[in-house]
Amino acid sequence: MHKRITTAISAGLLAISITGAGVAVAQQPAAQPNAPMTVPTPDYSDAQLKRFVSASEKVAMISQEYTPKLQASKDEATQKEMFEEADKKMVKAVHDEGMTVDQFNGINQSLQRDPNLVKRVQEIAQ
Repeated sequence: MHKRITTAISAGLLAISITGAGVAVAQQPAAQPNAPMTVPTPDYSDAQLKRFVSASEKVAMISQEYTPKLQASKDEATQKEMFEEADKKMVKAVHDEGMTVDQFNGINQSLQRDPNLVKRVQEIAQ
């Protein structure tokens, strides 16, 4: 089965957190008392995070290239074709960095939960 890149998350995180405008993470609402227990963030190595940063930059560039094309297209079939093409390029970009899509998406998800990981990624990205 073909894995998909979580482009909205990665492009958004790249634009918000890696560029140093990490205020968006700090502005997230506080956890609700009834919220489920948070899952501990895996201990990612600096090498893994460097690969993630590099892959995220490539994924964001692909997303920036295809987003206007997708928005301009009125034909659903053409949109689907463009989306599939963009997704394949994103998957290749992740693989080219020595990561699996699951690893890439896992780090993306961890960034949403862990402000300390966001800081580490920001430091690596500079």
